[in-house]
Amino acid sequence: QVQLVESGGDLVQPGGSLRVSCAASRFTFSDYWMMWVRQAPGKGLEWVSTVDREGTNTYYADSAKGRFTISRDNAKASLHLQMNSLIHEDTALYYCARVTRVRNRSGDYEDDYRGQGTQVTVSS
Repeated sequence: QVQLVESGGDLVQPGGSLRVSCAASRFTFSDYWMMWVRQAPGKGLEWVSTVDREGTNTYYADSAKGRFTISRDNAKASLHLQMNSLIHEDTALYYCARVTRVRNRSGDYEDDYRGQGTQVTVSS
């Protein structure tokens, strides 16, 4: 059974930074594109960012461009999201997900597994 375990969520002040991570296991991590999605309270799931298998190409939602950086370490089967200049609207449960289909690199992906999520709260 595929496992994705997120960590690193925390309470952070507006303007602050945070790095969330995802440990993957029980599948060949380097065979898959990976992405981060988030869900804010009372809202639907929102795509945040995607990285290709090698970590060479990355894609971001407009809300994340210039502030977030996705990265991966295939040797350690881990995925990361560095978030800077955080704002209240970034408050959400952040999930890593295994991508199974890329319909549109600007944000239309299919996934088959997600972790349990890690909570990021931006508040003063």
